[in-house]
Parts: sequence; C-alpha cells; structure tokens
Amino acid sequence: MRTPEPCTLQSPLVRLEPMSAGHAQALEAAACDGELWTLRVTSVPAPGETADYVAAALRGQQEGHMLPFVVLDPASGRVIGTTRFHDIVRPVERLEIGYTWYARSAQRTHVNTSCKLLLMTHAFEVLGARLVGWRTDNYNFASQRAIERLGARKDGVLRHHALRRDGTVRDTVMYSLAAGEWPEVKAHLQYQLDRPRD
Repeated sequence: MRTPEPCTLQSPLVRLEPMSAGHAQALEAAACDGELWTLRVTSVPAPGETADYVAAALRGQQEGHMLPFVVLDPASGRVIGTTRFHDIVRPVERLEIGYTWYARSAQRTHVNTSCKLLLMTHAFEVLGARLVGWRTDNYNFASQRAIERLGARKDGVLRHHALRRDGTVRDTVMYSLAAGEWPEVKAHLQYQLDRPRD
C-alpha cells in the first residue's frame, strides 16, 4: 500500500482538502451549526477547543497514522465538516475512515455518501488498500446505519474499549470493507448519488 499523503479529492458535490491549522475557525463555525459538541457519542470539538483538535489531527498526520481532511461545499467554498484516514497500517494494507462529522445543515444530504465514495476510491484504487475499516460508539445508531448503508460489514464489538468525552467507557462497533467487495459497493454508491430525488 502506498503511503497516504495530503491531497485534494473532489467531485461536483463535495471537495476534501488537506486539513491545516488555518481551518480551525471554519471548523468551529461548522460545529456550531447544530451545536455538535453536545452529542454524547461523537468527538466534535467544543468552542475554544478546535485549534487543539486540529493540532492533534496534524500530529497524527506527521506520525504517519492519520490523514485529515476538511469537507467543503464546492459551490460556496464553505467548510461543512471533517473526515480522515486513521489507524493507517501499511504492512497489512489497512486503514480506517473516521473522525467524521458534518454541520447539521449538511446532514441527511448527499454529503456523507459523496465523501465516502471519494475516500474509498482513493483508498482502494490509488493507495492500494486491501481493507478499509470504520468504528463507532455502540450508542451512535445514526453512525452505524450510515456505515451499513455504505455496504460495510459489521465485524463485531470491542467491549469497554474507549473513553467518551463525559468520562464513561464505550463499546466500539467495528465495520470493514474488503478490496474484493469494493467494485459492487462503488457501483451502488454511485447509483445512490445519481438516482432522481423526490
């Protein structure tokens, strides 16, 4: 698997740009659209914490196990969220997609499907990943449904796995998609984006 390096991924519907320290203010504004930091089952930074959140993501990039992006609406240029490759393990050709959140106004739209199509295409077809994974809080049912709609398979649950912001310990639900499953999933995601909307 090739080393993931900062790059811009774009479709007519979304643009993913490499995260930089200069994005902190725009990400904070996106998080304010819905007060996303109040959600117990996500790790969205609260007001005043976004610069540290970005700095931690960029440290992960420098250490080689993360590649963070900001998500932009290409029509307006507005930052509407963030996502990243993480837990990058090149010897086994595996990475995960996560740390994903979108402003409330971008939720339940094409944005998540569009972003995941770009990220998975890059992971499988450019980087040469053999497996892409996802993880989410056992109580984040919306995230679990979204991951399942992508065509990922549920691998299992890691019990008592990670701390939440409130100090409780969560179980983590793990999902994955193998390279051999990607062509069919890609065709389905493209169909989802192309089909007429009511």
